[in-house]
Amino acid sequence: MTKVRVGIVGSAGYTGGELLRILIHHPQVEIVFANSASNAGNSVSDVHTDLLGDTDLRFTDQTSDNIDVLFLCVGHGDARKYLEQDPVAPHIKVIDLSQDYRLNANTGFQGKSFVYGLPELQRDAIKAAQYVANPGCFATGIQLALLPLAAKGLLSGEIHINATTGSTGAGQKPTSTSHFSWRSNNLSVYKAFDHQHLQEISESIEKLQPGFLPATGDSLLRRAQQRINIIPQRGNFARGILSAIYVANDLTEEEAYSLYESYYASHPFTHLSRSNIDLKQVVNTNKCIIHLEKHDNKLFIVSIVDNLLKGASGQAVQNMNLLCGLDETAGLRLKSVGF
Repeated sequence: MTKVRVGIVGSAGYTGGELLRILIHHPQVEIVFANSASNAGNSVSDVHTDLLGDTDLRFTDQTSDNIDVLFLCVGHGDARKYLEQDPVAPHIKVIDLSQDYRLNANTGFQGKSFVYGLPELQRDAIKAAQYVANPGCFATGIQLALLPLAAKGLLSGEIHINATTGSTGAGQKPTSTSHFSWRSNNLSVYKAFDHQHLQEISESIEKLQPGFLPATGDSLLRRAQQRINIIPQRGNFARGILSAIYVANDLTEEEAYSLYESYYASHPFTHLSRSNIDLKQVVNTNKCIIHLEKHDNKLFIVSIVDNLLKGASGQAVQNMNLLCGLDETAGLRLKSVGF
């Protein structure tokens, strides 16, 4: 069996580490290189210590064109810089985990376009793509909570979102709001109403329900802010995102469950729960679990994902599987052994 040969740029960070954990055990993948300029020559297991005994791979500051798929696990803005400075060979498929190519206005590169990589929105387009822009973590959980309604044109009025994320969402480099002594026993709001993921959320909803965004506004962000109210929070835990959302809607609770179950019937990682849900159900998995409740004229939607897996590296592997004609679930059924 011919294996998919992959390279990872930025493999020492959180998302790079999660990719390594998945791909080392993926039955149809060979890791050609794990690039990290700051760790070149070091053993992968010196940084991702849980991989001791699982791999002899070492970080390198080199790359190679002898691969089928390139994962970019670099900071926002750095993916575009990398591709401009180090153009990839024409045969290589690229999956970018940054936000550089997610929006419709930013998709162009070398005369080709990045496809927005949310399988539950456009699986067929991903299969036919060469370049994929992996969705953001908040955006993934929130969109999966809303897509079935948008697909039927059932979003009206405003959407209200309260979403809480773990500290790994801020990346591996310590900051004033991510280190343990500040985060422990603490809770805070940040980027209220203008989080960067708001724009990709609004584009996906508009794709399914044209006319959802107001026609007037000086930018995509301003148009989105008129309809989508998002309050992001920093939680006192390492990983996972819980999004609590409500919208005005005339469906009964049973009708809503039927709609969501029908929409996600062919999608292997998104599941409906009739019981209340909690983050521990999805941490270290590639799942999204959704719970629905009806309160008077409001539909209440709770969505949970692991921000490093379904919200990042797990979804990136899901996209790789689709790009390369593999089973969509290959390598993703077992729990990650990360923190």
